[in-house]
Parts: sequence; structure tokens; C-alpha cells
Amino acid sequence: MSDSSAPPFGEEGAYELFRRGTGLLGSGDFGAATVSLERARALEPDKSSIREALGRAYFSLGRFTAAAEEFAAIVDRHPVDDFALFCLGRSLEKSGRTQEARPHLALAACLRPERADYRAYRDRLRAA
Repeated sequence: MSDSSAPPFGEEGAYELFRRGTGLLGSGDFGAATVSLERARALEPDKSSIREALGRAYFSLGRFTAAAEEFAAIVDRHPVDDFALFCLGRSLEKSGRTQEARPHLALAACLRPERADYRAYRDRLRAA
């Protein structure tokens, strides 16, 4: 007897795709991670956890514009998510959009003043 709650063969749900994608991300296989995570995002576009993992994968691949889009989607829904703000700022900076990056890095540092990494990137952009 088969488990009727399991997706049909080849039709994984967003959670399974997310789990696979984050596993690949954790093992450093960023390109493969994007495949699963893009499929998960297509199924659940409003899930911040999926978009964050996909943004991290894109960032690790040097796809900074794509990463910025993922982190911006999170910030749009959760404007005080310090990690998404920080990652959005870093992605914008790496895309050459320094002016746009500054407020995101500043806000992340204000939200989590104990994070030395947030402060360091904020201060570096202030000095630039």
C-alpha cells in the first residue's frame, strides 16, 4: 500500500526541494543548490527561507544581481530582517551599486549593533 500523502514520483514539494537545496548549499555545491531552490521558489514564492537560501547560493556563485533580487523580496515582506538587509546591502555593493547598498547595511547594523561584521561593512562603505 502506498503513502497517499507522498508526492507522485518526480513531483517533489517545496519542502523537499528546499531541504535538498539547503543540503547542497551546505556542502558547497551552489550551482546544484540553485536548481532545487529555484523550483521550490516557483512553488512557494512568498517563503523567505527559500528565498534566503537561493540568495545565498546566487551570492556564492557571484550572481550578485540575482542575489539582490532574492534578498529584496524578503526585505519587502519583512523590512526589519537584519540578515536579509545585510545580504541585500552586500549583494548591491558587489553589483557596483554602492549608493543603494549603504542604507541597507546601515539599517542592519542598527538593528543588530552587536554584529561586528555588519558594522565593518557599513563603516567601509561610509568611508568609500
